[in-house]
Amino acid sequence: MLQLMGINLAGLSLLDGLLTPRAEAADGGVTASIEPLNRFPRMVHEYFVERVRQIERAHSEAHAALRTKAEAEAYVNTAREKIRAAFGPFPEKTPLNPRVTGVVERDAYRIEKVIFESRPGFLVTANLYLPKGRRSPLPAVVGACGHSDNGKASAAYQSFSQGLARMGYVVLIYDPIGQGERLQYPDAQLKSRIGAGVAEHLHAGNQQFLVGEFFGAWRAWDGIRALDYLLTRPEVDPRHLGVTGNSGGGTLTTWLCGLESRWTMAAPGCFVTTFRRNLENELPADTEQCPPRALALGLDHEDFIAAMAPKPVILLTKERDYFDIRGSEAAYARLKRLYGLLGAEDRIALFTGPTAHGYSQENREAMYRWFNRVTGVSNAQTEPELVIEPDETLWCTPKGQVAELQSRPIWSYTRERSQALARERPSHSGSALSRIVASTLKLEQRQGLPDYRILRALPPRRYPWPHATTYAVETEPGIHALVYRLFQERHESRPPRDPARAVLYVAHLSSDAELREEQCVRDLLAAEPDAAFYACDVRGIGESQPDTCGHDTFLKPYGSDYFYAIHALMLDYPYVAQRTHDVLRVLDWLLSVGHEQVHLAAKGWGTLPATFAALLCDAVRQVTLKNALASYSEIAEAERYQWPLAAFVPGVLAHFDLPDCYRALAAKQLRQIDP
Repeated sequence: MLQLMGINLAGLSLLDGLLTPRAEAADGGVTASIEPLNRFPRMVHEYFVERVRQIERAHSEAHAALRTKAEAEAYVNTAREKIRAAFGPFPEKTPLNPRVTGVVERDAYRIEKVIFESRPGFLVTANLYLPKGRRSPLPAVVGACGHSDNGKASAAYQSFSQGLARMGYVVLIYDPIGQGERLQYPDAQLKSRIGAGVAEHLHAGNQQFLVGEFFGAWRAWDGIRALDYLLTRPEVDPRHLGVTGNSGGGTLTTWLCGLESRWTMAAPGCFVTTFRRNLENELPADTEQCPPRALALGLDHEDFIAAMAPKPVILLTKERDYFDIRGSEAAYARLKRLYGLLGAEDRIALFTGPTAHGYSQENREAMYRWFNRVTGVSNAQTEPELVIEPDETLWCTPKGQVAELQSRPIWSYTRERSQALARERPSHSGSALSRIVASTLKLEQRQGLPDYRILRALPPRRYPWPHATTYAVETEPGIHALVYRLFQERHESRPPRDPARAVLYVAHLSSDAELREEQCVRDLLAAEPDAAFYACDVRGIGESQPDTCGHDTFLKPYGSDYFYAIHALMLDYPYVAQRTHDVLRVLDWLLSVGHEQVHLAAKGWGTLPATFAALLCDAVRQVTLKNALASYSEIAEAERYQWPLAAFVPGVLAHFDLPDCYRALAAKQLRQIDP
């Protein structure tokens, strides 16, 4: 059963017949299966790698150019400004309305079960570890959880909380959104309908981009409000405030270093490396681990630590981690030099444990030693004896979920924001709409005519017409759109310069498969038998569908299509905009080879770049869309949705929605089939 973005897509017409292509005989009977063509499976990956390598080179050169303390201080201030730009403004601080729902007494500490509101109606469940027999105020630490289904109750996170408490630290560890007691899509049995952890993060976070929100900022805001709560407690010494976490918690620790100035020490674990290493190693990351525009702004992981300089930070890494230790060492080297210029070289450290990914004992003990060195609260060098509690012992809610307390789910805030933007959004049409679409998609002015290759003929593919020639149209350096031209007679050279009219079909998943199977293709051929017929794969589709991120991952929520879509947002060049650029360049190419007007048709995912290109190209005189998305607002306002991140334009609903485009395309004879 196909799952896309965590949603059951069995029977969805958008995908029918495209995932397991079949060849059809001329009489409609099914013949032997033909594997879809994919002759450029590494093209998209190498394009992104080259873009990110260029950014990293500039980043390293900027670091190397630092010579004085004043220059280092200016770098720190600039990093802080860029981080704020990537994460966007935070909301106003509202009352936390904290309450303690229970207490667990242990020999050296007690655990208070705390619930507070990081936003109005948005409940956060947390455990507050308070040492016994210690004179207040005490140093305090906020614990950020990694991707554990049971959140703060995970053994590793209980371990560092207990260990710190036994050494004399106040510790507040809270459940992340979508984990522990904070599921956002619970069913009647209080289990996630989407899947706890990563699946909920992707589903909620991808949707938020449409309204200009970033899931990582929501996650960070919970951490900031957790610190606010800690500082209301008389047991806490505001001179010593730490933050630590591992994996996803290492991510949040890293982000919080760059976003919150009150920390006095930090220990991010199993996260800090470089964006380039993650990309090159085909390592997908959650929505919250990929700040929008971060790469375009020139940020890398260590800049979030640099923003905290010269306060003491230890980077906790693992030799056998999938977060590449080479990137960690490069990040540390740059930080070491920066801290040295600031006169604080001994306040940055790197510890590498010998084992695999996780907040294991050796890394926890490195964190204890570091924090103890900063605070002087304990001389302990090793972890004390621990007793892991059952999950239920640490629950703050009666049945283990905030949903039973009517906590607002995150998607309801996205819905509310979408509705507010719809009320505020002015209506645009004509050239004004075209300008806004181009600006929102970050499309640049196209120059010159695209070059192209002519690929050699393949054995018969059982297309509706007996012959086809494939052209690889270079839409930008390193990227080709694959364009098939159907012929009644064999033709292996450049396209003939007639007739004047062409039909261009933009595929959903594979032109090769859809030329055999898609009824819309047959209808277009029958309706315009005298027009030149082309079918197009934009980047990342069909002939360039990536074979990265593991075996057969393309349609998986954490797979290759998502992987490049989220990197595109960090580059501030949305994936759907890149694909729109491909369509526009193919249209430029069609004009260059003699066609004067184009009927632009598309199916499914292909309808989005086709819609935007049709608005922006005067040569398009007619438009046919099959299975097109009705509106972005429907996705933004839905609890459950099915379209992938690759189809989304960040912040689009502040500027326009798809119905605006469809109304404008009525002048180009727009026809919608099964939207």
